[in-house]
Amino acid sequence: MLLDGKVPAGPLNEKWDRHRFELKLVNPANKRKFDIIVVGTGLAGGSAAATLAELGYNVKAFCFQDSPRRAHSIAAQGGINAAKNYPNDGDSIRRLFYDTVKGGDFRAREANVYRLAQVSNLIIDHCVAQGIPFAREYGGLLANRSFGGAQVSRTFYARGQTGQQLLLGAYGSLMRQVAAGKVQMLPRREMLDLVLVNGHAKGIVVRNLISGALERHAADAVVLATGGYGNVFFLSTNAMGSNVTAAYRAYRKGALFANPCFTQIHPTCIPVHGTYQSKLTLMSESLRNDGRVWVPKTPGDKRKPDQIPESERDYYLERKYPSFGNLVPRDVASRNAKAQCDKGKGVGETGLAVYLDFADAIARDGRDVIARKYGNLFQMYEKITGDDPYKTPMMIYPAVHYTMGGLWVDYNLMSNIPGLFVIGEANFSDHGANRLGASALMQGLADGYFVLPYTIGGYLTGTAKTDINTAHPAFEEAERDVRATVDKMLAIGGKRTVDDFHRQLGLIMWEYCGMSRNNEGLETARGRIQELRSRFWQEVTVPGSAGDFNQSLEKAGRVADFLEFAELMIIDALARQESCGGHFNEAYQTPDNEALRNDDEFCHVAAWEYRGTDAAPAFHKESLTFENVQLTQRSYK
Repeated sequence: MLLDGKVPAGPLNEKWDRHRFELKLVNPANKRKFDIIVVGTGLAGGSAAATLAELGYNVKAFCFQDSPRRAHSIAAQGGINAAKNYPNDGDSIRRLFYDTVKGGDFRAREANVYRLAQVSNLIIDHCVAQGIPFAREYGGLLANRSFGGAQVSRTFYARGQTGQQLLLGAYGSLMRQVAAGKVQMLPRREMLDLVLVNGHAKGIVVRNLISGALERHAADAVVLATGGYGNVFFLSTNAMGSNVTAAYRAYRKGALFANPCFTQIHPTCIPVHGTYQSKLTLMSESLRNDGRVWVPKTPGDKRKPDQIPESERDYYLERKYPSFGNLVPRDVASRNAKAQCDKGKGVGETGLAVYLDFADAIARDGRDVIARKYGNLFQMYEKITGDDPYKTPMMIYPAVHYTMGGLWVDYNLMSNIPGLFVIGEANFSDHGANRLGASALMQGLADGYFVLPYTIGGYLTGTAKTDINTAHPAFEEAERDVRATVDKMLAIGGKRTVDDFHRQLGLIMWEYCGMSRNNEGLETARGRIQELRSRFWQEVTVPGSAGDFNQSLEKAGRVADFLEFAELMIIDALARQESCGGHFNEAYQTPDNEALRNDDEFCHVAAWEYRGTDAAPAFHKESLTFENVQLTQRSYK
């Protein structure tokens, strides 16, 4: 089936303005008649809930944390992109649009990306009005720095805590609406099913994580803002609680899952240091502004970095990509780090690390300047590793960080299920096969503050208002199914922990569906995942009961979904016989070992429809048409 992205007609730079004008509006007096559920209260969900309530809708906001301030958005460090062109270095909306499309290896929808670039400037104005403490130049203008995949400085930042500051801004707006009575905040709830009535999304079933009680909630529309699924790899830079469950349960109810194999490996993370490590730590991409990446020229050289003279160092990114140097996109930097380690040039005890060296920057600008830019990041690195990056180079290695895949949405951010909207990292729409640095915060706030509040009104006015309540048989059926799954899990009585299964799944995914992939390995992974999933339902132990606080039960449900979702990722990777962005199939590469696309056969979005746990999903596609950019082999040299 060919999917319709419902992209408006007209010139690219006029599509969004024309679409907003043509959308039907909801009368202010009528907005208070509509109830909207928002699941997830990070940057995307928090901004959406606050804005929708400000407009007059009645909003129920759910998060599994104890407060929206705990959302994983808080961990974003480096900054947020916008085409303000304050440095006067040649930036524009069109350049931001082009850099984002190119950075995603031409696998994103043109119209969505251009809208993102347009809205980016509004985000900065809005956040400044909220009081976000962006860094400023001496003269008072907002400061900018560079990020990967761009040759202009367009990234606005609040030291190394940009995500935290932006989240506090959205949180303040959200809590204002809570105090006004327009948002009902429901923390410590986890969505376990989507409720459909006559094919439309009309509510959810959640589990109260404190009491264990199952709850039903009805609404006129449901918004998922539940983040990405990077924890399918077990080790990632994501928060420990980040999961795929809400999105996957929507997939099981008929929502299409788009490009699930598009995962981003971030090149600047603290390397794995032990078998029983439970998560990885990001070191912001902003560090590559001043840090230089290098390895010893001689394989197996185990001398300390200060004992290796300049002539025996290989600054491989600067050598291979002179135009962009250390600021190549993340997928390119990550694959190159892996390639150096595969040649035996890796550093550290494991040989799975490269150096990120600030000696030249400190000598040039002084320690105080570097400390003002990156002080909290240097402090974090030293606290974790025991090494002082002011005196010795950081050791870094790629790690799973972000997921470009997500539930399929059209131009209005609505899934193929009417009334189900998906925003932020939970959807697939803006980043193609690779996200550029500092674009996640941009997308989350664009969707929540400036896109969804328009498009959801178009759906509500075009759909007959129905008085659905939680006594409807569809809610009873959904709750019954959730309860049956929970009871089944608790009754297994095995001897292996949930973490044991999760760790083993992560090893399979990293080995066969990580930075590089091949068909044989993917087939191997699929068989091992099926076997592991079967053993999970026979051997896992889930202590405790359903009617109480039970973190083991929470984890078990999330890992059960990961065990199904991981196979979908493998199926998607096998179906895409090309290399593009973060999806690197070893059989498809240029003579210079860069990703080699096949635009004739795979210039499309792959969207998968659930057909059963042990049945192959149905394949659908949305063809990608590029009228404003020329499809070319990406080059950052």
